[in-house]
Amino acid sequence: MDKSELTRKIKDKAIELGFPLVGVTTAEPPEHLNFLQNWLKSGYNASMDWIGTERSLKRRSDPHNILPECKSILVLGCPYPAPRGNVKGGNIASYAMNQDYHDILVEQLKELMGNIEEWVGRAVPNRWYVDTGPVLEKELAMRAGLGWIGKNTTLINKEIGSYFFLSEILLGIELNTDQPITENYCGACTRCLDTCPTGALKEPYTLDANLCISYLTIEHREEIPKELRSRMGDWIFGCDICQIVCPWNKPGRQSNSILEALVPRGELTAINLIDEMELNQKDFSARFKGSPIKRTKRRGYLRNVAIALGNRGEKDALPVLKKALEDKELLVREAASWALEIIDFK
Repeated sequence: MDKSELTRKIKDKAIELGFPLVGVTTAEPPEHLNFLQNWLKSGYNASMDWIGTERSLKRRSDPHNILPECKSILVLGCPYPAPRGNVKGGNIASYAMNQDYHDILVEQLKELMGNIEEWVGRAVPNRWYVDTGPVLEKELAMRAGLGWIGKNTTLINKEIGSYFFLSEILLGIELNTDQPITENYCGACTRCLDTCPTGALKEPYTLDANLCISYLTIEHREEIPKELRSRMGDWIFGCDICQIVCPWNKPGRQSNSILEALVPRGELTAINLIDEMELNQKDFSARFKGSPIKRTKRRGYLRNVAIALGNRGEKDALPVLKKALEDKELLVREAASWALEIIDFK
């Protein structure tokens, strides 16, 4: 099978598996490593020190430091449903509304890799990643023709917007490469920068994780700075604001090729914040088994819920917040105390 036919078969199979965005780029080193290094020097990675370790930067600097045999990189985009508001509060980033996408997409990549080796007729050196590997995946996606990096730092595709996951497969075989996206289509628009409630988008294409609601509600393990809490609204896991306001995410623009496993779980589309505050450890573990939300652990999740209740200012929340003052976790007690003060003041 020649290179052109193999590339076509791989792309067709990827689309069949739920990746309507698929492209191929070379194994050349990235051109934007210096941007990452400057971002790290500015401290915008917050507590995510793992990004800037010597080993991490070395691997990000050249795909061959990950897979010496690498000759091509397959970049794939899998859409997920656009956000939907929760009238009872407790907004969750749309990507986290179902089973952890890492678990879902890894299985798709395994199947695709099995097909590739079958078509090639031998074992093919490879490494795959789903949003977790030491690669500059958005640059790779631009090089593979999937889209451009927007001012909100997400990858944007003209046809379907930015609600999609990225995955990469480093391959020890040569494939036909795609034309890179070299133009930025954000134009003069600054909606994402103007709308970010915490000012996390310091300037176009630069995100300060220390201020980002997604970071604060997921990766941050300590108390959330008090000066930021009132600006977090009722987001309890992640944030979609900078994508919601993006003109490229207009209704009807999204892909119809959404895997069934990524369709939102019903119970997460109508969360009642007051009920959530009463979750014990056993209930939390059962409720969020296999969900990205489990990453926050119970204490982080209830911290977020308490802050959201404070921001909503509902008097009905006072009993559960008072009860939370006796929670075994200091993080929960402190957030509940703050929420009670805010509601009483309102």
